[in-house]
Amino acid sequence: MTCPPPSLRRAHGTSSPYASHPEAASPAGGEAPRSRRIELEVVEVEELVQGLLIQPAGTEGVDATSASSGAGSAGGFTPAIATRELFRRFWPYARPYRRRVLIALVFLTLAPAIQALTIWTYKLAVDRVLVPQDLSALVWVGGLFATLTVLGAVVSFGDDYLVGWVGSRFLFDLRARVFAHLHGLSLDFFDRRSVGDLISRLTGDVAAIETVVLSGLADGISYTLRIVFFSAALFFLDPLLALAALAITPAFWVTTRRFSRTIKAASREKRRRIGAISAVAEESLGNVAVVQAYNRQVAESVRFAEQARGAFVAEVRVTRLRGIFSGVVDVIEMVGVLAVIALGTMALSSGRLTLGGLTAFLAYLTQLYSPVRRLSRLANAVFAATASAERIAELLDQRPSLPEPVAAPRRTGRARGIVTLDEVSFAYPGTGEPVLRDVSIDVGEGETVALVGASGAGKSTVAKLLLRFYDPTDGSVRLDGRDLRAFRVAELRDQVALLLQETLIFDGTVRENIAYGRPEADDAAIRAAARSADADAFIRQMPDGYESRVGQRGRMLSGGQRQRIAIARAMIRDAPVLVLDEPTSSLDAASADRIIEPLRRLMAGRTTLVISHNLLTVREADQIVVLDHGRVAERGRHDELVALGGIYASLWRLHGSAATTAPATGRIATSP
Repeated sequence: MTCPPPSLRRAHGTSSPYASHPEAASPAGGEAPRSRRIELEVVEVEELVQGLLIQPAGTEGVDATSASSGAGSAGGFTPAIATRELFRRFWPYARPYRRRVLIALVFLTLAPAIQALTIWTYKLAVDRVLVPQDLSALVWVGGLFATLTVLGAVVSFGDDYLVGWVGSRFLFDLRARVFAHLHGLSLDFFDRRSVGDLISRLTGDVAAIETVVLSGLADGISYTLRIVFFSAALFFLDPLLALAALAITPAFWVTTRRFSRTIKAASREKRRRIGAISAVAEESLGNVAVVQAYNRQVAESVRFAEQARGAFVAEVRVTRLRGIFSGVVDVIEMVGVLAVIALGTMALSSGRLTLGGLTAFLAYLTQLYSPVRRLSRLANAVFAATASAERIAELLDQRPSLPEPVAAPRRTGRARGIVTLDEVSFAYPGTGEPVLRDVSIDVGEGETVALVGASGAGKSTVAKLLLRFYDPTDGSVRLDGRDLRAFRVAELRDQVALLLQETLIFDGTVRENIAYGRPEADDAAIRAAARSADADAFIRQMPDGYESRVGQRGRMLSGGQRQRIAIARAMIRDAPVLVLDEPTSSLDAASADRIIEPLRRLMAGRTTLVISHNLLTVREADQIVVLDHGRVAERGRHDELVALGGIYASLWRLHGSAATTAPATGRIATSP
C-alpha cells in the first residue's frame, strides 16, 4: 500500500516533514511554492530557523500542538533532560564491563603521570646537559626520556584499546536494547511515528550517547588528571608563577557556560533535522514507483532539499558557535602564555628560576592549557550529545498501550479456535469516530467466517483486534471463552496465523522466510509446508533452491510466488486460528487461481476469518457477516443473503455474470 501525500497525512494527523514550521509548509498539493524551491538563498532559510534556535533550553523540541508534525513528529515530543540524569540512566549499559573500565582508568591515570615525567626530562636536558655542556649526562637523560616515551606509548595503546572496546560494546548493547524495545511497543506507536526518524535515532543518536557516557567520561577524567599533574608540577617549579598562570582558568569556565546552552539548542535542532531527512528519504524512496509514475521526482527532490537545507543551516549554526568558542578560548590561552613568558623572564633574570625550569614550566603550561581548553570543548560536546540522548530516552520512555495481565496462567496446549466478538466497539487512538459499533460475531471451532462490506466498513479492524494489535473500546474479544486481555500478547499470537493482502517477505533466503513462522522448524517441516503451499516446485528451480535469496521485500519473486511462500509460512506456524486479509486481491486472475488450492489446505481444520471484497471467494463460507459503517448489517450463508435482497445482494449483483461463470476453483473452500 502506498503512503498518502503529505497533505493527506496532515489531514489525518500523521507526520509531515513540512509541518514543523509554518513558513516551510508546502501547499495542500504537496508542491513547494516557487519562492521556496531549491534556489532559495541560504540566508533566508537561516532566518527562518533562527527563531527556533534561540529558544530557551528545554523548548527546542516539538510543542504539544505539533507533536505529530514534521521531524518532531517523526519523533514526537522530546523533553529536555538534565545531563546528570541522562548519565545515570545510560551508565548501566556499561556496567557489565566495569572490570575493563577499571583497567582503563588505571591507564588513564598512568598516562598523564608519565607525560608529566617526560616533560620533566626537558628541565634535566637543559640544566644538566645544554647549560653546563656536559655530554656525559646525555646518556642517562636520553635513556630516561626514551624509556618514558616507550612506556607512554604502551599505556596510551592500552587506554585507547580498552576505551574503544567498551565504547563499541556499549553501542552494540544499547542499539540492541532500543531495537528490541521498539519491537515491544504497540502498533499505535508506529502509526504515529516515521520509520525514517526511528532509524535515525537507532543509528546516529545512539552513537552520540556514547560520547556522554563513555568517551566523554574517559576524556573528562584524562583531562582532569592532566590538569592535576601539570598544575602540581607548575607549583613545584615556581608557586608564584603558577598562580599567575592559573589566574585565567576561570575565564575558560565562564566562556564554556556562556556557549553551552546555545550549542545544545542548536545541536538538538540539528539532530531533529537529520531525523526529518531520514523520514523523507525513507518515505520517498519506499514509494519510488508512485513518485515516478506521477512524475513527482522534482517535487520530492524539493521536499527532501527543504529538510536537508534545514539540517545544513543547523549544522552551520553549530559550527559557527563552536568556531567562535574556539577562537575565544585561544585568545584566553594566548594571554596566559604571554603573561607567563613575561613573568618567567623576570624570575629567570632574578635567579629564582633556571633556564631548564622555565622551559619545563612553559611546556607544562602549554600541556595544562590544552586539557583545560579541551575540557571546555568537551563540556559543549556533551551538551550537544545530550540532544541525541534525549531522543533515545524519549523512545525508551514509551510503553506498550496494551498492558500484559499481571498473573496470566500460561496456556500449555493448543487452543480450540472458538472466536467470539461480544458487542465490540472501537475507535483508533486520537480519533473520535468509532470504526466498529456493537459488533457481535461467533465463530465455532474449525468454521470459516467471511467479513465483507465496503472499504472502511471495519473489516481489517476486526483482524487487528483478534491479533490484539489494539484493545476494543467497549465489549470484548474472546478465544475459547477467554478474554484476549487475559492472554499474554506473545501467547495469544502463537495461536493465530496471518496472511495479509500485502505479502511481507524479508530480505533473506526462501528457507528463512518460510521458517519465520516457526524458527525451530527443521528442513523436513519447511519442505512439507512448501509442498502444501505448491511452492516446492518453483523453489527447486531457483538457482540455490531453498537457499536462494529473494531480495528486499521479495522483489526477485513474482506476486504469486511471494503469496505461496507466505502461505507456507502460515502453514508451518500451524496455528488453530487463521486470518486471511484479502489474500488474492493483489494477484491477477491466473495467479489467484493457482493459490486457491494451497489456501484450502491451509484453512482445513482451522478456524478461519476471511476478509475479502471478492464475493466469489467467500460464497461457500459457513457464515458471511456484512459490515456497514462499523455495524453488522447482515449475516448468514450466501444463498440466504442473496435472497434477503439487502446490502450483500447488491454487492453480489455488482459482480454481474462473473458470479455465474466463475469456476469452482475460484472459490476458497471452507470447513467440511
